[in-house]
Amino acid sequence: MIDQMRVDRSAPTLRELTLAKLRDAISQGFYHPGDRLIERTLCDQLGVSRTVVREVLRHLETEGLVETVAHSGPIVARLDPEQVQEIYEIRALLESEAARACAEHATPALVKQLREIRKEIEDAFDQSDFKRVLTYTERFYEAMFTGGHKLMMHQVVKSLNARINQLRAVTIASPGRGADSNREMNKLLSAIAKKDGDAAAAASLEHVRRTAGIVMATLAERAAEASV
Repeated sequence: MIDQMRVDRSAPTLRELTLAKLRDAISQGFYHPGDRLIERTLCDQLGVSRTVVREVLRHLETEGLVETVAHSGPIVARLDPEQVQEIYEIRALLESEAARACAEHATPALVKQLREIRKEIEDAFDQSDFKRVLTYTERFYEAMFTGGHKLMMHQVVKSLNARINQLRAVTIASPGRGADSNREMNKLLSAIAKKDGDAAAAASLEHVRRTAGIVMATLAERAAEASV
C-alpha cells in the first residue's frame, strides 16, 4: 500500500510542463519584451487553468522574464541595458575561468563530448533550428563547467539561464551569426583540446564580448525606433 502511494518524482507536473513551455516561448522570442501576458489568453493557448498560469507567471517573475506593471498586469520583462551589460560581465568572469579550468582538466573523453555537442550546434545553425542551438549550447557550457570542476560557478550561471537564453535568442538569429559563433566556439574548443588554459580563457572572453556587442547594438536600435 505504501509503495502504491509513493509519488513518481520522475514525472513532470502540469505546472512544470507549463513553466517550461512559457519560458521557452519568451526565451525564443515568441513573446517580445513589453508584450502583455493576459491570463485568459494564456489559459487558452496552453490548455491549463488560470491557477496554473498565475503560479507560472509568479515563478517567471523570480527568474526575471516577467514583470508586473501597475494597471496593466504581467508583461514580458523589458531588457534593461544596464542589467544586460551586468549579465555579460558575470558571464565573462565565470565562463572564462571555467574555460581555463576545463582546459587544464581536459580528458580525451571530455573533448570528445564537447566536439559531439559542437557538431549538434553547427547542424542546428545550418537548419536554422534556433531552439536546438539554445538546447545544445546549454549542454556545451554544462559540460565545460563540469569538466573544469566549477560546479558552484555553474549554479550561478544556471540561475541566470532564462535571461541568458533570452539574450542568446537575439544574437543567434542575427544575420551571419551562425558562422561567427561557430568560429569563436571552435576556437575555444581547440584551446581546451590542447589543454591551453590561457588560450581557452581568452577565447571565451572574446566570444562573450562579441555577443554582448550584438545585443547592446540591437537594444540601442530598438530604443531609437521606439523614440521615433
